[in-house]
Amino acid sequence: MALTMRESRWRGALLEAVSRTLPQAGTVVDVGAGTGSFAIALAAERPDAAVLAIDGDADVLERARSKPGADRVEWRTGLAGELPLAAGQADAVVMSLLLHHLEPDAKRAALTDARAALRAGGWLHVADWGRPRGALPHAGFAALRILDGRAGTADHAAGRLPALIADTGFENPSLGMRLPTVWGTLEMLAARRP
Repeated sequence: MALTMRESRWRGALLEAVSRTLPQAGTVVDVGAGTGSFAIALAAERPDAAVLAIDGDADVLERARSKPGADRVEWRTGLAGELPLAAGQADAVVMSLLLHHLEPDAKRAALTDARAALRAGGWLHVADWGRPRGALPHAGFAALRILDGRAGTADHAAGRLPALIADTGFENPSLGMRLPTVWGTLEMLAARRP
């Protein structure tokens, strides 16, 4: 993944974007945190912040808890669309490479739930696949769609993710980065809750 997806470049840019919008002593939630690499990096970058990492796979979270630096993160089991959070609890919500795994209704529920978890003025940060641009990203994304399913990736292939974010109540989704990779074109989007 590190080589074919240019992971260090986009993860570093995502870390910077989240850190820039997070207020002093703010709370950030990493939804679909997986093995926790991003949440741990964010906790190291912003020791003043409360970092919550949520994933639906308890075994994956157990691995995450064993990593160096994991003690700075609060780990919770939960699913996008059913987040174990109070309304208005977060200043930022991060979803990286999560949304393309979800069917359209679940994707909308996940974004709506993220909006509910954010305080007014809070930020949503998404790093996920956009419409592929260029021959190699187009071919790679075609293969990825076979692996991950066409229903979940349809909005991404058509470039509809910014509109979907706006439709769930966020202001002005903006593109922070577009990065061609072997598996498609990765886009970083940010949007504010009014």
